Amino acid sequence: MTADTMAIASTGTTIHPRWVRICHWINALAVLVMIGSGWQIYNASPLFDFVFPRQIALGNWLAGALLWHFAAMWVLVINGIVYVALGIITGRFRRKLLPIRPAEVVADLKAALTFKLAHDDLSRYNAVQKLLYTGVIFAGIVIVLSGLSIWKPIQFQELTALFGGYDAARYVHFFAMVAIVSFLVVHVVLALIVPKSLRAMIIGR
Repeated sequence: MTADTMAIASTGTTIHPRWVRICHWINALAVLVMIGSGWQIYNASPLFDFVFPRQIALGNWLAGALLWHFAAMWVLVINGIVYVALGIITGRFRRKLLPIRPAEVVADLKAALTFKLAHDDLSRYNAVQKLLYTGVIFAGIVIVLSGLSIWKPIQFQELTALFGGYDAARYVHFFAMVAIVSFLVVHVVLALIVPKSLRAMIIGR
């Protein structure tokens, strides 16, 4: 029995502690602002032969988008540091996200695609969830570091060089954004399919 399962058994209800829920919703808001303003910034100098519709971009113009982006950036970074630090210190990451076994990922993915994946115990993540949550944390770290290398390429020249230069860092930043947006789409769809998971993230049970 895991520590989270024992906590549920002892309290009768708790699935997500308060700090997880607070960090989750702060992060959700910051990420949405970052994505919307990031799309407007992208439109000012597109990497590819398309731009994002103005209706889903935030900031109306480059300067406005940059203000939104930088404001949300600090919220995201500070909240992310708190979340990761508490996740490591409390052992939640170790209990929830490890180990990730390829065979289990394949089996759970097949079950999910055939709508046979059980969601009875919300205190335990299946192998696909472990992989996705670990992946989005990694993508978050990459997008922050690549963003810093784009924002301050001279001050963080070593970091910028690590990404292959300013232009390459822009591509890394873009594809990290794609990974996070893809995760959010899957995350929201699963929350709608399993509404009790959304309730647990709101009230903890």
